[in-house]
Amino acid sequence: MRHAPGMKTRLRSAVPALLFLAALPLSAGIGDPQLMTDDPWYPGELAMSDFARLAATQAAAYERVTGREVETDEDKALAAWFWRNTHFAHGEEGRGDLFGEGFEKSDWNREYWAGLFSHGFALCGTTHAQWTAEMQGLLGHGRARAVGVSGHNSFEVFLKGGDYGEAGRWALLDHDVSTVVYDAEGKRLLSIAELGKNLETLGKADFKPERQHGWRVAGLHPSDTGVFDSFRVAEYFPGYAGPPPLVHLRKGESFSRFPEPGLEDGKTFVFWGRNYKTEGIPGPERSRTWVNQPEKMFGATRDAGHHNGQARYGNAVFVYKPDFKEDGYKEGVVDEGPEHVTFAFGSPYVVAATPPDDSDWGIYKSGCKNGLVLKTSKPVGAEVSTDAGNTWHAFSGDATDLVKGRTKYLLRLKARAKELADAGVEIRTICQANPATMPHPHEGVNKVVFAASNRALVSAGPEIDHAMAHAVAGSLESSSVTLKLAAPRGEKSVALHAASHNLSGSPPNPEVNYAIDYSHDGGKTWKPLVKDWRIERRGEEPPDFWSQSFTYGSKEIAPADGPVLVRFSNDGGKKYRRVEAHLEYEVKATTPAKVEFHYDNAKEPRSQSHTFDAAKGTDQTWTPDFGTSPRLRHIEIAAP
Repeated sequence: MRHAPGMKTRLRSAVPALLFLAALPLSAGIGDPQLMTDDPWYPGELAMSDFARLAATQAAAYERVTGREVETDEDKALAAWFWRNTHFAHGEEGRGDLFGEGFEKSDWNREYWAGLFSHGFALCGTTHAQWTAEMQGLLGHGRARAVGVSGHNSFEVFLKGGDYGEAGRWALLDHDVSTVVYDAEGKRLLSIAELGKNLETLGKADFKPERQHGWRVAGLHPSDTGVFDSFRVAEYFPGYAGPPPLVHLRKGESFSRFPEPGLEDGKTFVFWGRNYKTEGIPGPERSRTWVNQPEKMFGATRDAGHHNGQARYGNAVFVYKPDFKEDGYKEGVVDEGPEHVTFAFGSPYVVAATPPDDSDWGIYKSGCKNGLVLKTSKPVGAEVSTDAGNTWHAFSGDATDLVKGRTKYLLRLKARAKELADAGVEIRTICQANPATMPHPHEGVNKVVFAASNRALVSAGPEIDHAMAHAVAGSLESSSVTLKLAAPRGEKSVALHAASHNLSGSPPNPEVNYAIDYSHDGGKTWKPLVKDWRIERRGEEPPDFWSQSFTYGSKEIAPADGPVLVRFSNDGGKKYRRVEAHLEYEVKATTPAKVEFHYDNAKEPRSQSHTFDAAKGTDQTWTPDFGTSPRLRHIEIAAP
């Protein structure tokens, strides 16, 4: 029976389906390909795809610009703040349907890596919530918080040593309005509460500008410090870090990134955010930001200025052409039967959309297109699932409305593999991507580095329907819930990432312990992923608190076959809003990685390519000459 587009069919859950996958060939293609150039400002993902790499990249930029080594807590915090100012902008990103109640009723994205690599924009409270996860990795547990002030959500970091003392003090570190403020002597950064007591003097850029050591007060607009006249709400652990930005290319798949809106023809606009329509270009943008003018920030004698479209979105485009004439297609299959073949898609980038109209939030309306398009040379029935196979929706051609705002889906072709051999199957998925995380070429000879960890990712969540399809014990309404997930095709799991969204209460109880444990033996024994996680309440506090928080952790685990149980629990009887878990597993590289840079020199289109040995895994170098003033058009990594 062929179902009408959008019609739901109830089928077996994803867990039994996973048991069938052991009979399929092991995963292959290219696991986690990454690139990096030696551009001083925008080198690409290999320079920033985990917190250790990111901190090293930030420190190098900070030392190069300021001449100061990154040694103290203050240096580390300022290096991170400088980098965030030049790679992330204020703007309204699209929400995901995290709770199954529609986009408008959902929460903003609070996960760090998705925010950085995919969105590149967020409102003040969202970006600062995400940023607490970076500070957690940089300085330690509970060393950052989002803070509600007048009409704004700001940020404070807890610094120790030197003029901050061994006990430590809170310091304002707001990248959304590009503001840090030193005391009158320039000895240490002030907290929001301290600044508020002498705002008329210390909040001005022209008051002893030398005390700022090169960092302009109110770097985006002179009036921005006016919000610090109050100190209202503290948000502890308001964001989290999930899995790293990991891409898995299957044989016959390419991954292209476009740093400017418009894609190949310059007029196909696919995005996931508010449509600002600035200068006639649809989609999110920011006109006051240091993004794309990073060299002007340190030592600035004026604010960043207003420049229409100063920061815009880019796109990540995945094109998959599975080879049904040979067995190559099996590398991407997660389920296959006599009448169907099922593929899984997952990426760090959110599936975007071309909205049906030019309204501010047209992306939320029905009638969107270009996010997921299936092309075939003859009729082939198709269904898509976004809840790990619990429900399926039939579609024909464009399935954007069914998958937009998500980072993963299952796509089932209603035919056996032999029947698809001459069907010309092409699966095209267009996502939004932050151009500041893409590898940019600079003038002259470049050093381009390629690496591949040869790992892939399988997930439960972050959406409730996707995560709870893997639930095997407990519930969100209790203080314990357990998920079960396994690497496909009997692969070995090698790392685990998990997070819980907790209803922790206002004020939060610092005595409650939150935990995340995992088991390889069906629950007979458990090992900690996160142990004795508590909400640290430090120093001066405002009168009110956010009533929620996150617990999260990542860990390399001993390589293991079979399912993994992930248990979330706390000893305070606290309920959960969401839980999610992600397994990294090993893949075997079976194809080389072909890398192409497409760019303009003096408006003349050019391209250069190089093929890397993906199986080698470790860093490999290529030194192309990009000539004079290269303007990047797009970068492609392909698994031919």
